[in-house]
Amino acid sequence: MGYSAYRPTGLTHHHPQRSFKGYTVFSPLGGNSTFVLDMGGRIVHRWHTPDLRPFNAVLLDNGNLLVLGTETKFVSSGPRDPDAALPTELKERVRGFGGNATVLREIDWDGETVWEHQNETQHHDFVRLPNGNTLLVEWVDLPEELERQVRGGQRARTRVRPPMAGDEIYEIDPSGKEVWRAKLWELHDPRRDPICPLEERKEWTHVNSLDVNADGDVLFSCRTNSRVGIINRSSGELTWSYGQPETFHQHNATWLENGNVQIFDNGMHRIGMPRSRVIEVNPKTDEVVWEYLASPDIQFLSAHISGAQRLPNGNTLVCEGAPGRLFETTKEREIVWEWVNPIVETLRGDPSTSIFRAHRYGPDHRAFDGRSLEPRRYMDLNRLYGLGRPGFRGPRSGG
Repeated sequence: MGYSAYRPTGLTHHHPQRSFKGYTVFSPLGGNSTFVLDMGGRIVHRWHTPDLRPFNAVLLDNGNLLVLGTETKFVSSGPRDPDAALPTELKERVRGFGGNATVLREIDWDGETVWEHQNETQHHDFVRLPNGNTLLVEWVDLPEELERQVRGGQRARTRVRPPMAGDEIYEIDPSGKEVWRAKLWELHDPRRDPICPLEERKEWTHVNSLDVNADGDVLFSCRTNSRVGIINRSSGELTWSYGQPETFHQHNATWLENGNVQIFDNGMHRIGMPRSRVIEVNPKTDEVVWEYLASPDIQFLSAHISGAQRLPNGNTLVCEGAPGRLFETTKEREIVWEWVNPIVETLRGDPSTSIFRAHRYGPDHRAFDGRSLEPRRYMDLNRLYGLGRPGFRGPRSGG
């Protein structure tokens, strides 16, 4: 769905009595900053990383920020020519794939690096585990014999075709030593899990999210073949596979406390009119027990990126990533908070307000202990982007 360049931005709606109070963390794609917003939609903290383009960032229990991004020395100068031959070396080739990163970095409140993991083929997502280890995903070259068996996708226009990329999930300890690995290209079936016929045959799966439950079971989402799956940590087996024709090019599969799985279903390349939705699925029965749809449904669409977070009060924070719209909805599908990104960055040569994912944290999070979260400290930035402007007249707006 298109959107107007002249739409209102910043906080457009807030129902204080029904929203979950806290602070929202997000990183505008193409920029070099991660921001914290208060409930009034005003910037109250900023991590500025001149040498890093952040893609996805989360607050850790220890109060630090864990951010996945691309070091500026690796950033592409512009969009890739679709008719040009892809580089044969994997770490060069994946720089043209969406979600590619070169470093996962842990930084403190003041932006000082306390830990990092370098890998030029890592991408999209990560999980810091309770034992201090970290779960990540990386691209690998697939065996030629397997590539020939994978169905679907558009054939390359060039005569020289590099290997198809697949995904492997791996766990490292704080020293960087690998302690566990799962090869998705061995768990998926090249015939039953085909590439979408409208996608290129550059990659088979394209993992875009990871999550882990209390039992250690790994939940993942694959965009290119529209699959969500669960890997049993102990056996390494794939115990659940879900997706097309129920979801299409989905993102951000997450565990819920009741054992169900929440998914942002992007809805591209589905039969009929494309539209996005957020669904809660029971993995034991494959039943969709809750969903958020706009009314009319075409008012909610993000063709790629995006995510959803179930909040402690039962509401859901939704990141409609492509247009850069964040909103909170109740179980009854009432929007009780909405913020539209006014920060324009340059992404692959074009202006962008896109956000890969956003996270909200309660005011009691350790990261905020003793911190002065006052918008006046970022007065110039808030004024520049029109945030917290006096002229706002949203219904029951408030901080």
